[in-house]
Amino acid sequence: MLRFLTAGESHGQALSVIIEGLPAGLEITEADLQKDLSRRRLGYGRGPRMRFEVDQLRLLGGIRHGRTLGSPVSVEIANTEWPKWVDEMDPAPGKPSKTLTAPRPGHADLAGMQKYGFDDSRDVLERASARETAARVVAGSLAKALLKSINVEILSHVIQIGDATVYGEQRPLPSDLDRIDDSEVRCFDPEAEAAMIATIKAAAKEGDSLGGVAEVLAYNVPVGLGSHVHWDRKIDGLLAQALMSIQAIKAVELGDGIEGAGLRGSEAHDAITYDTNEAPSSAGYVRRTARAGGIEGGMTSGALLVARLYMKPLASLNRPVLETVDVATKDSTVSFKERTDVTAVPAMGVVAESMVALVLANEALRKFGGDSVAEFSRNHAGYIAHLGETVSGPRP
Repeated sequence: MLRFLTAGESHGQALSVIIEGLPAGLEITEADLQKDLSRRRLGYGRGPRMRFEVDQLRLLGGIRHGRTLGSPVSVEIANTEWPKWVDEMDPAPGKPSKTLTAPRPGHADLAGMQKYGFDDSRDVLERASARETAARVVAGSLAKALLKSINVEILSHVIQIGDATVYGEQRPLPSDLDRIDDSEVRCFDPEAEAAMIATIKAAAKEGDSLGGVAEVLAYNVPVGLGSHVHWDRKIDGLLAQALMSIQAIKAVELGDGIEGAGLRGSEAHDAITYDTNEAPSSAGYVRRTARAGGIEGGMTSGALLVARLYMKPLASLNRPVLETVDVATKDSTVSFKERTDVTAVPAMGVVAESMVALVLANEALRKFGGDSVAEFSRNHAGYIAHLGETVSGPRP
């Protein structure tokens, strides 16, 4: 089983993550992890914080000479702005210089203050911040490296920001990832990219924010990850929970789930054909469409896995207009402003890749097992080879 735990606050000394369950022998370097962290900072519409804060990695345990040891991996992501926040975030006994008593609508502020009995919303917002996703990206980078050992590759691209949308149906391949990351909004469609940038500029001029949609694609996923047997083993449920846990995500769609709800059954499903020339991940059984998103009956089908995430507009605005109540005085006021982005949809796609990778890697480990990457890969290869001998065997 693969599991991870993150710790740390947005303006604290550091974020940290511990990942347990990685097999020994996975080749990984600090540069590998830093690459995905840098991708998380991409995107037109990000705020000045991306320039101020630098992700400084330290590998603290579980890796020796560029290879995992099979023990828990521990990584620290230092906050280079910590000296500016010592007085506000010092763990030693004391009091902050300012108490935030006007909780921001759309954030965890008020519910967290009520739940834990806080009178300062900073006690909530620091941990609720999307800054925490930097630690998830580190864990996801390790999961992606493990999946690559069995030829599974994951990428994301932005298909909507505000009302600017990609209208074409062409999906990028793993070889297109650099091209996507070179886009200012991580969009595969140049025409839609220009419209998205114009939309962001217009919102920025008004001090407003934008949400949007990113699509995550997983290629070469083997058939049979997840299970139809138990509700909590279904791969679509696991993916939905993982993706919904990302800050500001309000909906998750697998395949053509939303559009499919309005279709007839004769139009909504993926026909099955047989082709011995196809990749071995599904033993020649092929779905030419991706309406189900590569998942049937709670299990991966061997087809392209497709997930879409819908992100709400960020609730911290550069023009504070959202009405709230000062919890100390009960007077009406407007919410305070923290440094914020116009949109974080491009970065959200990178975080979503990590969450999909963590779910798939965990289920792959459950399916194939192995204390070392070599054993894990060997077990996977044996399973793929055996697929051709099951379900009535190969065509005579």
